[in-house]
Amino acid sequence: MKARERVGDLNAVFQYLLQRQWTSFQARGERLAFHVLHLQTRGLSPALRYLQTRFLLPVCFPLGRANVVRARRVCQSLSVISLGAFLFGLVVGSFLNVCILRIPENKSIVLPASSCPKCGKAIAAYDNIPVLSWLVLGGKCRNCKTKISPMYPAVELLTGLLFLACYFVFGLTVDALKWATFSALLVVLTITDLRERILPDSVNLFGVVAGLLFSFFTKPTDGTALWIANRWFDFPPPQAALSFADAVLGALVGSGLLWAVAEGYFRLRGREGMGLGDVKMMAAVGVFLGLKRTLMTVLAGSLLGSVIGIVLISLSKKDRNYELPFGTFLGAGALLVLFFGTPALQWYQSLMAVK
Repeated sequence: MKARERVGDLNAVFQYLLQRQWTSFQARGERLAFHVLHLQTRGLSPALRYLQTRFLLPVCFPLGRANVVRARRVCQSLSVISLGAFLFGLVVGSFLNVCILRIPENKSIVLPASSCPKCGKAIAAYDNIPVLSWLVLGGKCRNCKTKISPMYPAVELLTGLLFLACYFVFGLTVDALKWATFSALLVVLTITDLRERILPDSVNLFGVVAGLLFSFFTKPTDGTALWIANRWFDFPPPQAALSFADAVLGALVGSGLLWAVAEGYFRLRGREGMGLGDVKMMAAVGVFLGLKRTLMTVLAGSLLGSVIGIVLISLSKKDRNYELPFGTFLGAGALLVLFFGTPALQWYQSLMAVK
């Protein structure tokens, strides 16, 4: 029975750690310490002894009643912040719906207030609650009963989940704000290109400016600028300069690569195969991601576009000249790179180092 209880305790430990999505225990000792405090509140003493042995925690680690109470408060605070991030994402998603609909038509995203596209009646505040109002109304306008597109709650829910993911991965930091902004930008570009086959210049320009501004307040993560600086200078430049240089290099390479492909296709086939909107979009993506992850985005977007495009053309029986929303695939690829690109890049670099 004791062995079975020990296995059950360890399973609870691993499930809890996976749910919280904390990584790199040795580099984040404070977070592991919090988990230890939280586990004691659940009465998992055998599991605590295992963690102390496995992760070299000091035996004299304070686990008094005051620390347990503090751990409970921290856990409650984390839950509140997570809920706040998700709700804030829902609200931002509601605003993104306005951007998706109005920007391609060159309309103001501020005024007038949202209204039903069929009867023109202004939507009341209690009917404009993200996701919830759509569910309560059964996906119909309260006044004329016209069906409301499920795109609205889908965009709101997607944005809420992306904001929540940014908080889980990056914590309550400037980095989380940066990537939440990047996620919102991609939602607008991805859905707009899917609906209208257009990538608005105003959105792309906003992305470039926002990415450059964020580069001054976040640490450089790409490493390309540092690699160049180590060969050009006797001492590394300030972090802000390296981060800004990484952003500029990502924008130049991302947009330049797509421009070269588009220009080459035009000269070979005598017609456009890719619009300049995709080129400008990759400038905005490159400013945020840097050179390495921008190249990964182009690769991921191209693979997604090829696979999904072949399936869509086959099922819909379109000809080979059917226009695919490449910006949508690039946006999806950028989101994948945002959350999964770093492990993939580290694996590739380790593989090259072994060779």
